[in-house]
Amino acid sequence: MHQTARSQTGALAIPRWEFITLTAALMALNSLAIDIMLPGLQQIGASLGVDNDNHRQYVITAYILGFGLAQLIFGPLSDRFGRRPPLIAGIVIYVGACIAAAASPSFATLLACRFVQGVGAAATRVIAVSIVRDVFDGRRMAEVMSLIFMVFMALPIIAPSIGQFIMLFGTWHYIFVSMAAGALLVAVWALLRLPETIHPEDRRTLDARAVLGGFRIVLTNRAALCYTLASTFIYGSMFGFVNSAQQIYIDIYHVGEMFPIIFAGGASMIAVSNFLNSRLVGKIGMRRLSQAALLLFLAISAVWLVLSLIMPVSLTLFIIIFTCAMLPFGALGANFNALAMEPLGHIAGTASSVLGFAQTFFGGIIGTIIGQYFNGTVTPLGAGFCLVSVGALAAILVAENGKLFSQQNPPVESLAWLE
Repeated sequence: MHQTARSQTGALAIPRWEFITLTAALMALNSLAIDIMLPGLQQIGASLGVDNDNHRQYVITAYILGFGLAQLIFGPLSDRFGRRPPLIAGIVIYVGACIAAAASPSFATLLACRFVQGVGAAATRVIAVSIVRDVFDGRRMAEVMSLIFMVFMALPIIAPSIGQFIMLFGTWHYIFVSMAAGALLVAVWALLRLPETIHPEDRRTLDARAVLGGFRIVLTNRAALCYTLASTFIYGSMFGFVNSAQQIYIDIYHVGEMFPIIFAGGASMIAVSNFLNSRLVGKIGMRRLSQAALLLFLAISAVWLVLSLIMPVSLTLFIIIFTCAMLPFGALGANFNALAMEPLGHIAGTASSVLGFAQTFFGGIIGTIIGQYFNGTVTPLGAGFCLVSVGALAAILVAENGKLFSQQNPPVESLAWLE
């Protein structure tokens, strides 16, 4: 197994720690674009004349939709032209959209800029996962993805605080300026240090038949498709929380300027969970660990829903329940991603684009639906967590022929009805 990321010419090799940190930084641009906005949503709504409080969530939704859709484009591009050129192009789009958003005269213009920003960020997500799959596979990929998630989850811990700090000295416009500056720094790092990881024999042509053929390979592999669906449901729960977080903590619990600190607590638990997953996955296995984590996530969500229906949920109780729910979360995202990508290494860019599209576009829609049901209580979010857990469990049962906790891969079967 590769321990360093190497260029195809052998001209560049970077240490494993730098590879993980750089890949995490690329993925963190997406996390930054969502979480740094949360403290500014109220001010954005007031500044741009948004009357309905729930409509402020569209600042997040517009970004997620652009982010999800564009991954279908960047995946095939990265399989044809390599990982580096589409990555840099995406970051340039991201920076341009940030600058335009800072000058937005209306809420509609801001939403359009956020959509374009998501389009640019799509390159970072697709290519980050693709280069990890180029270099690692199997449990090793799951371990590395957990470490990457652990590193990039450090940003959501501090991102709301960064947004809050910026707004102490300026308006929400400067949040976008800071995002542009951060993206430029990561772009320079990638230009100087990121090698080309795609193997020459894995490059694919860009004609319609080849692109559609790549999508067909992904969509007709039962394990890949079902684990993609499972991860989509799980990411939907997280998008639902992000959409609702500002209203839950400020409108229900009135935490005020403590919001970034409390939000950071939940994000830090996800980082801890990803670290634990990286230590355990090699011993227990991706399937057993992720399936046990999903059952635990479902049980905690069910307790959350029942409690919210029978009694008022205090801030302390909500933090305890949410923290417990985040404990198994790290064993879901990284392992489901690795299991979905495992049989598709020869088309990693296309596979990553389909996986990312489903997670963010459909997961974003699920999260938006959950967020729009906000009614001044935490019940809609608890119900959303329960429903997505059940959906993920159903998808995994299909993938595994109805059996959980198996160490062996199920027979690779295509889905003839999709061919």
